[in-house]
Parts: sequence; structure tokens; C-alpha cells
Amino acid sequence: MSYLLALDAGTGSIRAVIFDLAGRQIAVGQAEWKHLSVENVPGSMEFDLNTNWQLACQCIHQALENAHLSAADIQSVACCSMREGIVLYDRNGDAIWACANVDARASREVSELKEIHDYRFESEVYDVSGQTLALSAMPRLLWLAHHRPDIYRNAATITMISDWLAAKLSGELAVDPSNAGTTGMLDLFSRDWRPALLDMAGLRADILSPVKETGSVLGAVTQQAAQQCGLRIGTPVVMGGGDVQLGCLGLGVVRPGQTAILGGTFWQQVVNLPEVRTDPEMNIRVNPHVIPGMVQAESISFFTGLTMRWFRDAFCAEEKLIAERLGTDTYALLEEMANRVPAGSHGVMPIFSDAMHFKQWYHAAPSFINLSIDPEKCNKATLFRALEENAAIVSACNLAQISQFSGVTFDSLVFAGGGSKGALWSQILSDVTGLPVRVPEVKEATALGCAIAAGTGAGLYPDMAGAGEKLVSWSRVFTPNRAHRELYDGMKEKWQAVYADQLGLVDSGLTTSMWQAPGLGKRAPTSP
Repeated sequence: MSYLLALDAGTGSIRAVIFDLAGRQIAVGQAEWKHLSVENVPGSMEFDLNTNWQLACQCIHQALENAHLSAADIQSVACCSMREGIVLYDRNGDAIWACANVDARASREVSELKEIHDYRFESEVYDVSGQTLALSAMPRLLWLAHHRPDIYRNAATITMISDWLAAKLSGELAVDPSNAGTTGMLDLFSRDWRPALLDMAGLRADILSPVKETGSVLGAVTQQAAQQCGLRIGTPVVMGGGDVQLGCLGLGVVRPGQTAILGGTFWQQVVNLPEVRTDPEMNIRVNPHVIPGMVQAESISFFTGLTMRWFRDAFCAEEKLIAERLGTDTYALLEEMANRVPAGSHGVMPIFSDAMHFKQWYHAAPSFINLSIDPEKCNKATLFRALEENAAIVSACNLAQISQFSGVTFDSLVFAGGGSKGALWSQILSDVTGLPVRVPEVKEATALGCAIAAGTGAGLYPDMAGAGEKLVSWSRVFTPNRAHRELYDGMKEKWQAVYADQLGLVDSGLTTSMWQAPGLGKRAPTSP
């Protein structure tokens, strides 16, 4: 049989996942990794190139061993990764510096870049690339020019972390649009670099590597890589991409108007747009899809999964012990408890992530509003349900923003990731949005999308979109409870008003923001 290998570099771990051609996961090798904080560099999170390549090789060996396969059984390999993480190389093609997506050292540089062209530069970047400066590569490059000129001068090429993995395997350097698009330096329309943006920022434009589309062949596994990672010399190495976009491919979200919510540590609401356009209000990010010629509007709910983990670990020690004795998951037990709480959670209103405002984005202090001292109504089950309802409300607000600027209306949602394991959460999402919610069987959508790219490059699938649609299957479909929809519409309006007031407390210095974008402290003046 033929098998495909996806190498998936997430924020917290690296995973090698093997699939057969029917999209069935055969085996996985996984290792956690940590990013390096540099002394006296606040917000720094450098990517450990040497250790992390060793971990990647370890995962490949582990996956092959777990699958009881030889290297000859792997027909093709592709790599995907967290977005925004960048790698710089010298003129010999050796990686000399890298940072993870969570690196936040360049706050001052974000503010500096915002001032170019009388505060219009960020709007120019967004109109071309769909990105703002806070998460882009340019402030980090400017930080290097200011603080590590030795690295900046020696840099000859820039890629993303997924491309670094592919280069370690094949010896070839290139980027794909879906991941490189998050640098803020790639043109949404041409799907190629826009060097003029770097020129305007006073940065070097001679470090831009070739652009190759996801699913095209980059090269082949070299002798050195084969010795290190256990793959066969000559195995095709195919261009992968960004984790969210490949996740959409693995979910069959490949046609205009299709919509997905990816429920992980952060929640992404992703909509395939029928044409390339950006948001005049700059609230929503726009990225190249892995499907050539297509872009995706993407909004983000911050820390949704992390908030749930905090609630479980801080308040639910008893439920964790009970779940362990019952042989079940703590979240499943909490959902069972929350299912007995009426819709609306007795008016309890969580204040955590705000709807996305990409240009000027910050959050209120985390809190619960409208608690009562009635233990029958205000307890762990109520708070847990309230958190699930609030996550759905934030997603609905984000989808409404996308619909407003794009004109896309939604007829259903695909809900994937850890959040979709909860039947109650899936039902609440359907009730809040008023849309059918489809939950896929596949639990590894990103890795599957990466494997589809690998198989397409090797000629094992005719095209990526068709393979994504063919390989996806559905676990459950949730339909909205119309009686709850009106209730949730009212809750959404109240939450938006209360959240605005909570942001006012942050503005006045009375509370501390849960998170704010780098460079936000120096606001651009309002245009006349």
C-alpha cells in the first residue's frame, strides 16, 4: 500500500502523522517543544532550530515504528506549521535565526512602522496583504536591524517554519502563499511577494525566497536528511502550508462561501471568499487559501480553549477525580452537568475574548458579570455553560463582521478541533448562529490536509479540492433550536454593550487587559 506523511509543527509540539490514501490515520509520532526566551528581551520567543529538527526526526522515526512501516512505504511528504513564525538563512542556505508565532518582542517597531506615511502605512499593508502590522514579519525584521544587525546583515533568505522543515528534508528553499501571506509582505491578488512594502518600511527586499503553490513538488529527501529522519532518499517533498488553511482542506472547506470554525486554544472563524477583497474597517484578517486563487476571511477568538482549561484546572478538581474514576473526560462530565442548566445560564455573562478588531485589538480584563449568590443558579455547571455560550456568541459576532464586508451569507458551519468534541457546545453553536453545524469524523484535519497536499504533489490525487471533499466524512449534524435563538440574540446584544463598558475600565487604568496587540499603546490619530 501507499502512505503519506504529514509533518505538522504547532506552537507547542511537532507531530509526524501517517495516512493511507483513503485519509485514514495510521500512526503518529509526537514531541512537545518549548520556545526560548532571550534574556533582557521582553516578549521574545525564539525557535530552537537544532533541538527542534532533532525532535522532528524523532517523530518521523516514531511514526514509522508505530505504523510498522518501512521508509519505502512513504510515497510523499509535506510540512505544515503555525503561521507567523519565520526563519532566516545565510547565503549558504543555513538557518541562522528563527522565532515562533508567539514572539512579541517588536512592540516598539510596530508603533514605529505605523507612523510611516502619516499613519497610513498599516492601511496600505492591509489593503495589499490582508494583514496588519502587529502579527507580521516586518516589525521583527526591523527589531533585528535595530538590535541584532549581525543577523540582519547576514540574512539572505526568509521562509516560514513549515518551509524550514521542507528545506531540512530537501535542501530547497521556497514559501507557499497560505503561510507566507501571514508575513504581511505577500500580495493577496498576485499570490507573490510585494517588495515595495519592505522598501517603504526601510527594510531589505532582497531576502524574499521563491513562491511555490501548496501541492507542488519542492524537491526530494536528501541523503543527509534520510540518514537523520529515517525516510527514503528521493521521497518527494511537496509544498505544504499554514495550519488553518490546510485544516480547511482536510475538512473539505474548499469552495467559495464555505465556512468553518476551528475550536482549539484559539478559535478561528474562517470563510472562503468568492473573490479577493479586504475589510474597509480592518476588523478581519484575510489570508491566501491553499487552493490557488482563493482567499479566506479569518477572525480569531482569543484563548477560548485555554480559558476552558483554566476553568477546569482552577475550579474542577473534584470533577477531575470523578471523571478519572468513571474513565471519562473531565470536559464530558462538565458538559453533562451544564446540560441541566437552562439556556442563558441564568444571565451569567463571561468577559474574556472580544470580537476581532484587527487594526486596534485589545481585550477587557477577564471576568464573569451578573453573578448571583444563589448556589442553585450560580455554580460550576452554570459558569461552564456560560463559557460555552459566550464562545459561540463571540464566533457569531465575528461571522457577522465577515458577512458585512464580504456579502457572504452562511447556510451551514463546519465545527472542528477540540471544542467540537462536546455535543452541548456544538448544539449551542448551532442555536446561537441559527445554522446547521456539521462535525467531521477526522480529528486531525490539519495533518490530513497536509497529507492531501503531499499526495497531490506525488500524483496520487488529481487535485487538492476534490481530494478534500472526497476524504471528509461527518460524525454528527446539529440543527438549531429556534426557541433558543431569540434568547441568544438578546444575550449577544447585552454582551456587546457590557464588553464595551469593560473596555472603558481598561482605558481608564482601573483594570488590566487580558491581551493587547503589540504596538497598541501608541494609537494612530483618527482620520478626519
